Amino acid sequence: DIAKEGDRLKKIMDKCGNVNVFLSEGSGIHDIVAEMEASGEEIPRDAFGHVKLDKINPGAYFSKRLATLVGAEKTLVQKSGYFARAAASNQFDRDLIGQCAKVGVDAAIQGISGCMGEDEEKEGCPVRPIEFARIKGGKPFNANDAWYQSMLTEIGQI
Repeated sequence: DIAKEGDRLKKIMDKCGNVNVFLSEGSGIHDIVAEMEASGEEIPRDAFGHVKLDKINPGAYFSKRLATLVGAEKTLVQKSGYFARAAASNQFDRDLIGQCAKVGVDAAIQGISGCMGEDEEKEGCPVRPIEFARIKGGKPFNANDAWYQSMLTEIGQI
């Protein structure tokens, strides 16, 4: 509900003078595509029929929409890689990177393709090469997940 989020952010904007919004890749893509289709715009797709996120540009889309809702005079959109490199990794990060590297090398030697990560659909959430066909956007983010709440507490947000 972008209008409701705009109201929430407007209060923060009025209090602090600015807001930062972080979006995951492909955020809101279904709504953006629906709006584009409703206005008769052509949806850019790759050879596999997937929406070209770089052409849709959710960051720019939400920047314009939210700027209007909060009354922002200026906006700045930056790619997430900038922020990802803005803090040192912690032990958890280094351990996960190490696991992904080890399992990734083993998978490569065996000729197994996939995207390395914790497979949430497998028992125990093992680090493994996840089949490309299973990777898709549109998964809603659950801000009530224990790991997320723990992180917010750890960094002083709650």
